[in-house]
Amino acid sequence: MATAAAVPSARDLALTHDRAFLGHPKGLAFLAFTEAWERFSYYGMTALVVLYMVQQLLLPGHVEHVVGMAAYRSALESVFGPMSPQALASQTFGFYTGLVYFTPLVGGWIADRLLGAKRTVVIGALLMSAGHLAMAFDQSFLIALILLITGSGCLKGNIAAQVGHLYAPDDMSRRTRAFTIFSTGINVGATVGPIVCGLLAQLYGWHVGFGCAGLLMLSATVTYLAGQRYLPDQRPPRHKRVTVEPLSPAERRVVVLLVVAAAITVFQSIAYYQIYNVGLVWIDAHVDLATPIGRIPVPWFESIDAFVSIIAVPPLISLWTRQQKKGREPNDIAKVGIGAAIASASAGVIVLGIFLAGGGKVGAIYPVLGCVGMGIAFLYYWPPLLALISRTAPAGINATMVSGAYLSLFVGNILMGWVGSYYERMGPAAFWLMDALIAATGAVLVLLFGRRLDRALNQS
Repeated sequence: MATAAAVPSARDLALTHDRAFLGHPKGLAFLAFTEAWERFSYYGMTALVVLYMVQQLLLPGHVEHVVGMAAYRSALESVFGPMSPQALASQTFGFYTGLVYFTPLVGGWIADRLLGAKRTVVIGALLMSAGHLAMAFDQSFLIALILLITGSGCLKGNIAAQVGHLYAPDDMSRRTRAFTIFSTGINVGATVGPIVCGLLAQLYGWHVGFGCAGLLMLSATVTYLAGQRYLPDQRPPRHKRVTVEPLSPAERRVVVLLVVAAAITVFQSIAYYQIYNVGLVWIDAHVDLATPIGRIPVPWFESIDAFVSIIAVPPLISLWTRQQKKGREPNDIAKVGIGAAIASASAGVIVLGIFLAGGGKVGAIYPVLGCVGMGIAFLYYWPPLLALISRTAPAGINATMVSGAYLSLFVGNILMGWVGSYYERMGPAAFWLMDALIAATGAVLVLLFGRRLDRALNQS
């Protein structure tokens, strides 16, 4: 198998010596702020879109005006049978979020083989800006989703890759700190986006909330363009190819084992991402959101997970460090199982709140605790999976395997949308109990096969 190799220019190499931004290259500042604005717009939009579909877009008087909706709905119902507005919204959200994790593989290929990172990211930012602005109109809803999916594919992976390209290959310490700064931008944007867009939607209407997301994506585009001269490009070379040796039988075995490990995480991903889908619909209808100063905007609950990702990381790392010193730190596979168990317990907290409410409104503390638990569960199963793959995947396809891990999120989100379509038929208590059992399946699989899987990977 032969692939093109990206060759850094002399100018790109010079950028690695820049220390103007907190001891890092100036380009890092532009990349971090670009991603913060982009995540602000993305999570602001996703916090609104399911409720928008259920409460307005898919209802009579609106759905007839959406370009392509009749054909799209007919295609889905030919496979899944008749679908209520909630079921159609759930499946649509699952397709959207799933494809957001699939298209970066295509975007990476375009950057590596055809356009280079800079031009690919610019195209992605412009497509996403157009998509967010198209969300401001009922008629262009499906067009907006297509623009957002394709734009995210061009932007998502390539902008993260540019962070790494700012540093020399042997500058591991600064590169690690750079990704920490970059991730902070992601989490801040993901926390603030639902709060601002959710409040605007509650006060002034859906399309004002979506319009805010669009303006913030335009801010991301302007920020990225302003920092062009500080960013590496890594353009693909012409007429230069490198040969990758075929995998040995032992390496092929490792690949299969890693695919199995990634497949196990699909169960907890289904449970985790349900808080962004059915979770918001359930909260809106069944949770007591009244306060002395007004009703809590439902999209605010989507900020909890991102906030947990900011504040829970230091104590979690401290816990793992203490466990390591005592020789008791769980291995990566075990952490995946623990994450599944925490996700199951988090859905169980919602079930508990429903039963204690006795048919009345559920206290807001229960979805808050459920979202906090899901955030911790994600930290337990997703970073360890990436670490496991990065550590054990064959060198010749290591980057491909790490990128391929996101396919488990693609599958998990597609299935999450399908599972969510059963919410109305099952009722809240039964549905969240099913969600807990789905996550528990991942924990049980690790309990049954985790040690053998870990042993096989370490022996390979």
